[in-house]
Amino acid sequence: MDTLLTKDFYYDLPEELIAQTPVEPRDSSRLLVYDRATKNIAHRHFYDIGDYLKEGDLLVVNNTRVIPARLYGRRQNSAFEVLLLKREDLTHWQALLRPAKRLKIGEVYNISDELKVKVCDLLDDGVRRVEFIYDGVFEDILSRVGNMPLPPYIKEKLADKERYQTVYSKVDGSAAAPTAGLHFTEQLIEKLKAKGVEFATVLLQIGLGTFRPVKEENALEHKMHTEEYSIDEINAEKINRAKQEGRRVICVGTTSVRTLESVADENGFVSAKSGDTDIFIYPGYKFKAVDALITNFHLPESTLIMLVSALCGREETLRVYNEAVKERYRFFSFGDAMLIL
Repeated sequence: MDTLLTKDFYYDLPEELIAQTPVEPRDSSRLLVYDRATKNIAHRHFYDIGDYLKEGDLLVVNNTRVIPARLYGRRQNSAFEVLLLKREDLTHWQALLRPAKRLKIGEVYNISDELKVKVCDLLDDGVRRVEFIYDGVFEDILSRVGNMPLPPYIKEKLADKERYQTVYSKVDGSAAAPTAGLHFTEQLIEKLKAKGVEFATVLLQIGLGTFRPVKEENALEHKMHTEEYSIDEINAEKINRAKQEGRRVICVGTTSVRTLESVADENGFVSAKSGDTDIFIYPGYKFKAVDALITNFHLPESTLIMLVSALCGREETLRVYNEAVKERYRFFSFGDAMLIL
């Protein structure tokens, strides 16, 4: 394949369908169920998901935690913003700056009384390397001065920071939430486990690679940024045992998909390892480890709707999305969910 037109993944979304706040409780969000074999669509709620899962199914979740990665500071009489993307060492991070052109390389700027930032150098695609200057423990300072990095299409202030974390989040490091997991409650997880559904955990620290927009006309020219992943021995064994026994491996979120598909061999077996991935999944991709997917509704012309299209086919994906628009589902990070079987 030489060309993949970005515009072919466009759909029309009324602005009022972009969810601004999460629903309560978490599992009361709506659930669109799409069966790839029959092409049938069902409209349910997330708390009904157990009706479509069976004993032996393995749900693979990403246990990353979002850090308060958005920092605001002032230079002279104007404000600036730092969005943390990826940690390099104790003091250096890759970050997005705004307004980038006014923050000069080599200069030091105040974020708060206890935190300063120095702009070190320019990396690819507008990403800067920055150095933080502080006394004490960086994580403690960040928890005081940082803000949750909600996407720019969410204008409402988040009342409870934990609502942009999954209930199983554990490992700090992401600049965005694995939003498919936001629908799970602890009670729903226990109910599914009682039914015989198993859970495995992987880690992908979500950075720019996941949410950077596709600006190229030919999507194949889009450069994915690397993101850090990790799978341990226990969870690799769970996934491999499910594959061996012919049980379904169901990813919760596109980040879990990208992690498994980054490490799986041709037979879908994974090994315990850590590293960086820049995998870009689009139509024509042959899935190795993933049998089904729980996901949210993604932005038009994004790499994530391309990933879903690799699973369902582009035309079917757009048909399902247009049905979701017609049925007034809520879209994006705090929106409703989709189960692809």
